[in-house]
Amino acid sequence: MHRLADGTLVVLVGPAGSGKSTWAAEHFAPAQIVSSDRLRAVVGESEQDQSASGDAFAVLDLIVAARLRRRLTTVIDSTGLDRAHRDAWRAMADGLGAPCVAVAVDTPAADCRRRNASRERTVPAAVLSKQLAAFAALRPGLAAEGFDEVLSAEPVRVVPAAIAQAARQVGAASHAEPAAQAEPAARLEFGLNLSSFVLPGGAAELRDRLADVAQRAEAAGFSAIWVMDHLQQIPQVGRAWEDLPESVATLGYLAAVTRSASIGALVHNVTLREPAVLAKSLATADVLSGGRVWCGLGAGWFEAEQVAAGIGFPPAGQRLDLVEDLARLLPLLWGPGSPPFEGHRVTVPQAISYPRPLQPRIPILIGGQGERRTLRLAAQYADACNLTGDPDAVRRKIAVLHAHCADVGRDPAQVAVTHLSSALVAADPGELDAVVARRRPARGVPRWTAWVNPGTVEDHVLRVRALQAAGVQQVIVSLDDVWASPAIERYGEVIAACVGQPVRSRRSAR
Repeated sequence: MHRLADGTLVVLVGPAGSGKSTWAAEHFAPAQIVSSDRLRAVVGESEQDQSASGDAFAVLDLIVAARLRRRLTTVIDSTGLDRAHRDAWRAMADGLGAPCVAVAVDTPAADCRRRNASRERTVPAAVLSKQLAAFAALRPGLAAEGFDEVLSAEPVRVVPAAIAQAARQVGAASHAEPAAQAEPAARLEFGLNLSSFVLPGGAAELRDRLADVAQRAEAAGFSAIWVMDHLQQIPQVGRAWEDLPESVATLGYLAAVTRSASIGALVHNVTLREPAVLAKSLATADVLSGGRVWCGLGAGWFEAEQVAAGIGFPPAGQRLDLVEDLARLLPLLWGPGSPPFEGHRVTVPQAISYPRPLQPRIPILIGGQGERRTLRLAAQYADACNLTGDPDAVRRKIAVLHAHCADVGRDPAQVAVTHLSSALVAADPGELDAVVARRRPARGVPRWTAWVNPGTVEDHVLRVRALQAAGVQQVIVSLDDVWASPAIERYGEVIAACVGQPVRSRRSAR
């Protein structure tokens, strides 16, 4: 099954009777298919009205352009035998930032003639012969025309771009020569990021539902549970007035209701708390969790939430100064003695805080992907960084991180690479279609699709493997509709497939 990225322009190429329309109808929704024959009936007397072809193709181009601007998957159902049309459609897709794929329908000439003869309205034999000859002449050179891919009429599924890219990369790696294949990557870990807390019964349900989700996550194989650190919900996830519990208090509760998963915030905004207060809060949570806390640090970005709360929002350079100060100061506050500290923005006469954390050092994760300073801070001070984006973007960022490690004399292996994204997982394509139909918004479906990455278990296994090959060591996901079963269990199937272990029951997880 070939995976096509959502938003792709698909150009069918083949003579009459080759089965183009049948293939398109089997793999795409009717609204995704733009047929030149049907448009002849719209602007002319019938689908056979050749005098209306010019107008039909003009309307087709308008429809295709409008759909591509909205990042909608579009299939052009025509013979595709005219080179000028193919070039124009490729150029249109390229200009609008959409991938363009040709599907060559290689049906034997005898079958095309037989199918044509069985139709109520046939294509004249001489016209069909010209089409067959044209297809035979163009087919060998189709791959050189500049399409992103040239496919045969094989089974396809439309999936988010991230999943399609992962499938290509994993497939390419599996077909590489043994000597060219990368060394096996380190064992993966998985983290669950809780970002939305909209519950049917409101805040009154949160205590019990949060405990249930956290325990199910441990049972499903997640080794870490992360929360956000914001004063109000961020616009990418929901509305400002939606419930969003405070991060440190939430970590304290997670410490009580979990047994094995590490817990932390992606990431603590360094402008929201005094360093000594953050240090004491996290040390306390580490004690209460039995030594399972991570400290995420970030410069913050959501200015509106701080303006609304009357909290200052310094320029980016000053916020990054604070990240560096805290990355240096917090280990002193958690460590022996009470040394003085003087940083860029923070001065502490006595770095003293009790209780001490149970861990010799609470590990620090620095979030953000800025190449000049943020990744350098991660190279200097952090135990982990946090990246986003597709595998190619991750590789580029890791290369920058490793260059910074070389500059500061640090072993890159000391900085774990985590990756954050969203996921919607279904058992199979049928279940996926049903879940997507229920969950997708009334507007902005392409943006929603790119954000939540809907896919099957198999799709997400491919995506995880591509991220692992790029250098990711912990895959962190925000699950769409995480509060409803079986979102966590479905992703547990992904985890099990990637690490080769069965999903545990909640009872055995305890």
